[in-house]
Amino acid sequence: MTALIIDILLWGSLIGVSIIAWRQDKTVLTTALRKGGMDFVNIVPRIALGVIGSGFIAAIIPSEVIVGGLGPDTGWLGVATAVVAGAATPGGPVIGFSIGAVALKSGGGMPQVVAYIVAWALFAFQRLILWEIPFMPARFVWFRAMVSLPFPFLAAAIVMVIGKP
Repeated sequence: MTALIIDILLWGSLIGVSIIAWRQDKTVLTTALRKGGMDFVNIVPRIALGVIGSGFIAAIIPSEVIVGGLGPDTGWLGVATAVVAGAATPGGPVIGFSIGAVALKSGGGMPQVVAYIVAWALFAFQRLILWEIPFMPARFVWFRAMVSLPFPFLAAAIVMVIGKP
């Protein structure tokens, strides 16, 4: 039911912005459709590879490995392990979310996987070094990283309090 509501909201948003673009100028709509279509064509194969690859990874990695390091009974040590693993994971969303999906499929704990995803989104080391530091002062980047450090732990704590969704 939730997926249906999200689908309806997404399609409704798409229709709404399409109408706005069409009312501004029909060339805006055609340009947006062309650029959006090209993005779609470029991104869909990557998503497909990520989803299929996560299925292969989930089948190959013994669930004992995931449960041992990120299982629901690992507590805060598992959360800390997940934070380090998330920060060390290179790549974009296809990689990060696929690994998170594999961890969930293999028996990883919800707080640990949430901490992994939040840490990956905030601290991916290669992104800090290759993208953030070249564009912003290094002192600012490291300050941002330090200020953001509690968030994966806070997210895991919230999941522990709320329980499984």
